[in-house]
Amino acid sequence: MRKISIMLALTSFFFFIITGCQPASQGSKVYKPGQAQTAQSVYYGTVLDVADVQIQHEETGAGSLGGAVVGGIVGSTIGKGRGKKLATTGGALAGAAAGSAAEQARAMRPALEIELEMDDGQILVIVQEKDDEYSVGDRVRLIKSPDGTMRVRQ
Repeated sequence: MRKISIMLALTSFFFFIITGCQPASQGSKVYKPGQAQTAQSVYYGTVLDVADVQIQHEETGAGSLGGAVVGGIVGSTIGKGRGKKLATTGGALAGAAAGSAAEQARAMRPALEIELEMDDGQILVIVQEKDDEYSVGDRVRLIKSPDGTMRVRQ
């Protein structure tokens, strides 16, 4: 019973580590604190092309580490003697692989590559998280923050 409680506690800890390492949004509707209450430039243009892409955020390694710990503990509850050592090692390796895969899946975000023709004739491509729908021919606003980041808005 005690081992099950420890496994549940570690699994919960692992879950909170992974979900707490959520990358910051890079969509058109989310502003960073430094961008709020700051004057931003607005430019107008027309959508020329839209393509689905992925934004891959950096992985921290917390998934592998947490998975290895949980897997090792689960494996340690199996067998005795040498078999227990093998089960612990196997559990740690399997947990590390599973944790790494989970973290990698969370690091990928659906995004759009939006090609714009600005009213001044300039052609730009902006990549941002997919939080709105855009079609060829849409009139849009390009918002440029003082830090240089840009976002496309309807």
